[in-house]
Amino acid sequence: MADRSRLLCKDEVLTYSYLLLYIALSSGQIFFNKWVLSSKEINFPYPLGLTLLHMIFSSVLCFLLTKVFKILKVEEGMTTEIYVTSVMPIGAMFAMTLWLGNTAYMYISVAFAQMLKAIMPVAVFVLGVAAGLEAMSIRMLLIMSVISFGVLVASYGELNISWIGVVYQMGGVVGEALRLIFMEIFVKRKGLKLNPISVMFYVSPCSALCLFVPWIFLEKTKMEADASWNFPVVVLTLNSLCTFALNLSVFLVITHTSALTIRVAGVVKDWVVVLISALIFADTKLTLINLAGYAIAIAGVAAYNNHKLKKEASRVPTEEPGIHQPLQAATTSGSK
Repeated sequence: MADRSRLLCKDEVLTYSYLLLYIALSSGQIFFNKWVLSSKEINFPYPLGLTLLHMIFSSVLCFLLTKVFKILKVEEGMTTEIYVTSVMPIGAMFAMTLWLGNTAYMYISVAFAQMLKAIMPVAVFVLGVAAGLEAMSIRMLLIMSVISFGVLVASYGELNISWIGVVYQMGGVVGEALRLIFMEIFVKRKGLKLNPISVMFYVSPCSALCLFVPWIFLEKTKMEADASWNFPVVVLTLNSLCTFALNLSVFLVITHTSALTIRVAGVVKDWVVVLISALIFADTKLTLINLAGYAIAIAGVAAYNNHKLKKEASRVPTEEPGIHQPLQAATTSGSK
């Protein structure tokens, strides 16, 4: 009995350690990206190039860890047909989410960006209804109204609002919502289940390619002509490594907990980011209206998560974690 208690205690400590690691890495990565992109800090004002670097780094490291050193395992079952018709659209939306999300940091504060992200369930629900994946109901309309109202209040309380930044952030939200819808349509219905490591292995190269094409036309010429920026190899390598470490932390959390746990951890992380950003970034000026609106939106998000998890539990009680879950790894280049 004592051994059992010690084992349970050890498991709890390990689980909380993984959760704290995830929250720390996820929050830290957002701040790190903001620091790198800021003209007042590292001065690497190329969000598309930074995101492309993350995806290339992730692709190379995934290949080394799974195929060369074989420390991690990639789940089997991927075919050319599934990759072209399913993974590539998901990779394209992933690239869009990260690119636009990181670009938003050039115009709005980290705290306000997190507040705007609370609208995500609304975007997922609306697109889900349009695709026939979600059913309209009074309860869901009420939840969506609460979230939307909260985000509107938070936006009304923003002192230094940049509509360009808002457009970029909303574009990232739409990209993430489409990615989740594509997962439901293209992957889950085909019965393919992949852990987060496998997701990174297959999606990262595709996302890198999707980012490389617009980078050539939008940032390559600017980078060549602008002599004011610098390329700090050590800093950017550490930044990319933190991105990959965040993906691994998601893998550990999902392996040792549940979908509900990581969603709750995500909400906690969002609050941590909002509050800490007010302390370390000069462009963050929180107001009571900001915080009140965000609190309302988060309450709606919690109600949405609870509703979805109950629905999933009643439908597939013993389902294992896979690519169809709303993995936090899907936004780890810093836009999440």
